Amino acid sequence: MVDTDRVVGAAKDFGGRAQGAVGDALGSDRDSLEGRYREAEGRAQRIYGQAKDTVRDIADDVGGYAEDAYDRVSRHGGTYLRDGRERVQAQVGENPFLALLVAGAVGYGLALLLHSRR
Repeated sequence: MVDTDRVVGAAKDFGGRAQGAVGDALGSDRDSLEGRYREAEGRAQRIYGQAKDTVRDIADDVGGYAEDAYDRVSRHGGTYLRDGRERVQAQVGENPFLALLVAGAVGYGLALLLHSRR
């Protein structure tokens, strides 16, 4: 969807160019300056419209990505959870001492966090 600022900005840009060219041809400094001003104003408005379009497109893309992620988790979330649990069980079975060290370190870190909030 094209933003109206892009269309209006392009029209002002074109009109300003025409007015500036007519002012230059007739030797009218006033018309030439007004034309250049309208041209710059139109370009700025067109760029603003392009920026709005870009932001809108990015927001639509992010919404689509979030929807896809939600669908994947809805369909496969149980599988991911089960696979993760099985991998953790296998690691703990292979390295029980390392698992105890990691669990102790996590517990100690949580205790420090909770104690420092008092």
